[in-house]
Amino acid sequence: QVQLVESGGGLVQAGGSLRLSCAGSGRTFSSYTIGWFRQPPGLEREFVTCISWSGSIRKYVDSVKGRFTISRDNAKNTVYMKMNSLKPEDTAIYYCAASPLTIAPTADADFRSWGQGTQVTVSS
Repeated sequence: QVQLVESGGGLVQAGGSLRLSCAGSGRTFSSYTIGWFRQPPGLEREFVTCISWSGSIRKYVDSVKGRFTISRDNAKNTVYMKMNSLKPEDTAIYYCAASPLTIAPTADADFRSWGQGTQVTVSS
């Protein structure tokens, strides 16, 4: 089972950018779909984006399309999420997760391993 660690969160002003990283352990990391989810204060966790093992499939929730970009470097066992034009409503704890499914799922029930989360706060 792959273990995941997120980093790169912080406080940023509206309109700013951040890049989150999700570092995975184990030789099988490159075979997993990796997803990013977020949980805003007082709300349920929601899907943000995911990338298939090869990078050929990338999915985004509508609210981040054109602003967030997911990518991966399997040689470094790391997935990145670049977040541009950040808005206060992007404030949340961001989690990365791994799924063995190759179809790049978006439901959190399809993801088996989760990181501990990293806080992103966007001030207005």
